[in-house]
Amino acid sequence: MKEGLPVNIDSIQNGVVLDHIQAGKSMDIYKYLHLNLLDCSVAIIKNVRSGRMGKKDIIKIDSPMEVDLDVLGYIDSSITVNVIRDGVRVAKKHLELPARLTNIIHCKNPRCITAEEPQLDSIFLLSDREKHVYRCAYCDAEKKRKF
Repeated sequence: MKEGLPVNIDSIQNGVVLDHIQAGKSMDIYKYLHLNLLDCSVAIIKNVRSGRMGKKDIIKIDSPMEVDLDVLGYIDSSITVNVIRDGVRVAKKHLELPARLTNIIHCKNPRCITAEEPQLDSIFLLSDREKHVYRCAYCDAEKKRKF
């Protein structure tokens, strides 16, 4: 494909468009949302020119679904979630860093009760919003957001 030519990605009639994804982070989102398990079209558009961001990624999911907003907020709270019905955006959700994460990240402390009791939910609470630091609800171990 020649550089500079527009890319034609079909619009979706019913589904979800994840927009304003930091360039290069779409595959992390694909993994954390388990989009590989869906039986529908999922388009990942990387490095799209953006006036606000310079470059961004976009994910189009051609099926109505509930998106885990906590996962998205943890990965990148600047992502916008657009819900599409009958070819029209019916909702636009803005994210924030979640105060509580359940079974999204896991404690690496070998003395944590979750190491001995793996059936327990892995719960982390936001302790420092500025630095994106979470702490295990059981042992207080620190986990910095890696994204």
